[in-house]
Amino acid sequence: MITSAQMRAARALLGIDQKALAQMAGLSLPTIQRMELSQGQVRGVVDSLVKVVAALDVAGIELIGERAASSGGGRGVRFKAEAAA
Repeated sequence: MITSAQMRAARALLGIDQKALAQMAGLSLPTIQRMELSQGQVRGVVDSLVKVVAALDVAGIELIGERAASSGGGRGVRFKAEAAA
């Protein structure tokens, strides 16, 4: 679903700290800290993971999965393309 590296990279793109992400996702700061300490795939309660992914989506972040179409391959994050008018 999301890796700890993707969480950190998404926060960096948004210019926010862990506390801000916790507020955006409606989670506690220690929960975000534990998630980011995971090795590889973030471990945690599925509901919490969904909240983080949804908060990043609302903020305009797209998570790139392991086998998703991307010129560089691998996982990553990027800003979502703005919707066409």
